[in-house]
Amino acid sequence: MNAAPRKPEEGKHRDDASRRLLDRYLEGLALERGLAENTVAAYRRDLESLLAFLEVRKRRLTQASPSDLSAYLRELRRRNLAPSSVRRALASLRGLFGHLVESGERADNPAVNLLPPKLWRTLPRVLAEREVEALLAAPDPGTPLGVRDRAMIELLYASGLRVSELVGLQLGQLRLDLGFVLVMGKGSRERMVPLGESAEEWVGRYLSEVRSDLVEGRHETIFVNRYGRALSRQGFWKNLRAYGVAAGIHELHPHLLRHSFATHLLEHGADLRSVQAMLGHADISTTQIYTHIHQQRLRSLYDRYHPRA
Repeated sequence: MNAAPRKPEEGKHRDDASRRLLDRYLEGLALERGLAENTVAAYRRDLESLLAFLEVRKRRLTQASPSDLSAYLRELRRRNLAPSSVRRALASLRGLFGHLVESGERADNPAVNLLPPKLWRTLPRVLAEREVEALLAAPDPGTPLGVRDRAMIELLYASGLRVSELVGLQLGQLRLDLGFVLVMGKGSRERMVPLGESAEEWVGRYLSEVRSDLVEGRHETIFVNRYGRALSRQGFWKNLRAYGVAAGIHELHPHLLRHSFATHLLEHGADLRSVQAMLGHADISTTQIYTHIHQQRLRSLYDRYHPRA
């Protein structure tokens, strides 16, 4: 488990000037660059941890040196953070100090020559198709919430949406008549994602039979909780975990269905560019990890079934 960020020592001066600079930077990320709320929150966690570290060393953001930042990265490694978390923290502070130079708060960028830790790329787990079938069969279609949850899981697996995209879907984004959903992804990029017949059927059933009895007031969010308000990411994640346990799938999380969506498409012959477009990846190198998963699964099948493997 990752250790909590180090707090300034008792009696140390709180650096309010640096915190104001940080707040202005984060506001700019949200307003000018259009970054998602969760992304900005991740930046804030990383950079507030940096501020706490610098306050202990009696250093302001405008005074921090390359050696201060190197010491901070060593501190993160000492806490046994994963290389990916350290790389994310490095990206956060590079962005911050680059902004301070651009805004005239600093003449130099102390983060420019910092090296990231080596990142060993691990392949994400994907569900077998039989596991997906078991998961889809877990909600009780005889109850309104069971219909809602079946529709959500069908839609998640049929489209590869991120969970934030799923719970944030509005009625105007859904085009069941055309078999598409319009998704607003990271960086406010829109993409059209096709839906399969099964997802269309269950989402249509939820809309026609269930939603009007659940929804409270007039709002456009498609999926609502038992009280008629928009279902949260945490609420859906909790429900999904319970269905996973019922289906014999432990440590289930929504992104596992996104990984499975992409891998199963490639296994059935989809081309990488199409999968990239459906996932909303800006860079195809991000999508290429699924070709590695596909190759790994092929190798496993070969080793298991070929008589001379």
